[in-house]
Amino acid sequence: MKPRLGMWAGALGVVLLALSTLAAPPAGGAPAAGAFVARIDLQGPIGPAAAEYVDDGLQRASRDGASAVIVQLDTPGGLSDSMRQIIASLLAARQPVLGYVAPPGARAASAGTYILYACPIAAMAPATHLGAATPVSLGGDNPLPIANPPASSATAGKPAADAEATKVLNDAIASIRSLAQLNGRNAEWAEQAVRGAATLTADEALQKHVIDLIAPAGHALLAAVDGRHLRVAGQELTLHLAGLPIRDYPPNWRTRFLGIVTHPTLAYLLLLAGVWGLVLEALHPGVLLPGVAGAICLLVGLYALQLLPVNYVGLALMVLGMGLMLTEALMPSVGAIGIGGVVAFVIGSIMLFKAGVPGYAVNLGVIGGIGASGMLLLALLLRLVTRSRRARPFNGDNQLLLSTGELIQPVGAGGEGWARIGGEQWRVHCDRALPAGARVRVVGREGLLLRVTPA
Repeated sequence: MKPRLGMWAGALGVVLLALSTLAAPPAGGAPAAGAFVARIDLQGPIGPAAAEYVDDGLQRASRDGASAVIVQLDTPGGLSDSMRQIIASLLAARQPVLGYVAPPGARAASAGTYILYACPIAAMAPATHLGAATPVSLGGDNPLPIANPPASSATAGKPAADAEATKVLNDAIASIRSLAQLNGRNAEWAEQAVRGAATLTADEALQKHVIDLIAPAGHALLAAVDGRHLRVAGQELTLHLAGLPIRDYPPNWRTRFLGIVTHPTLAYLLLLAGVWGLVLEALHPGVLLPGVAGAICLLVGLYALQLLPVNYVGLALMVLGMGLMLTEALMPSVGAIGIGGVVAFVIGSIMLFKAGVPGYAVNLGVIGGIGASGMLLLALLLRLVTRSRRARPFNGDNQLLLSTGELIQPVGAGGEGWARIGGEQWRVHCDRALPAGARVRVVGREGLLLRVTPA
């Protein structure tokens, strides 16, 4: 019996081992049934909404069990803080991340170049380009100066870059070089992209080993990387992605809302609507609608401003301009206060967002339209004020002599009767016979008796 029991126990162990092997997920082998690749489509300027979208998409892909994630790029660049958040999310991802500049005609400029360098695999579609990663000075739209320029350059004799600008430039260079070294790419060209705003087409980027491959579409990209070895989250992986379906991960409602309210032009209009709504409520207490709508718009606009690169001098000029225009409306002058307010408002609007950050500027057409509207309202106000000052004052008998009214009883020729004039009943005298309801005009007054004629 003992030999038989040992034989049955051994057979049962072999069966259990085989079942556990079949049930275990493949490690570096063929993909399991139901496997897929997630795609995050990152388009437009890099800002808070884009950073939240990438982080949320990577987390959702991890929960859903995606085999890999494609981060598809088409961006002119954006905010450095948001770019660093995206890079941190990519480096912490538990799935292989494939950076892909697509579709044809797309670009990964400025912050997009850093993001592409942070991806373990970088690819581009034909007719795309990347580069121009020089950080922008916070004080204007000029790029930061090149550290240690050659003596023979056109900048010889000019003052050297200040310490703050040099620190920002060197920090950007160190950041992109570290990403290049992490993923085994061309670190020298990465430094050129930061120092000299160098750019490359897809073919040039492949030749210089800035990217790993060129693929015309997403499925071609998966087939091209099939069989490659990567180190992800401390583990060596072999990619088996050929033929897997691609599942798009669009932004959720919160990310969409954040992307809408953080658009510079919309944030600017929300701020204006909020301020003028509260002003209207203050001038006409009890209306409620302008005050409630203005408070909501102002709070949403301020929330957007604290996420955007705001120039507070420009914001102060806008507030000053609106205050001067309001002063002109309440205490009309010769127009100097109002004109100064419009000028300050327009200059502040142009300066509101820090220049040079791609995609983060208020539309100049909107600013011009609001400025022109302010000038038209100011001209109308000045015209009304001028007309009122030139007009002859009407009060007492002067005002009564131009009034018209209606007879409430018939009047005979040279007789007297009653008429309603200016909301009051007056005894009137008329030289002509008029029926009740006839319109009359006041031409004289004798005490409490008015002399009238047909109007």
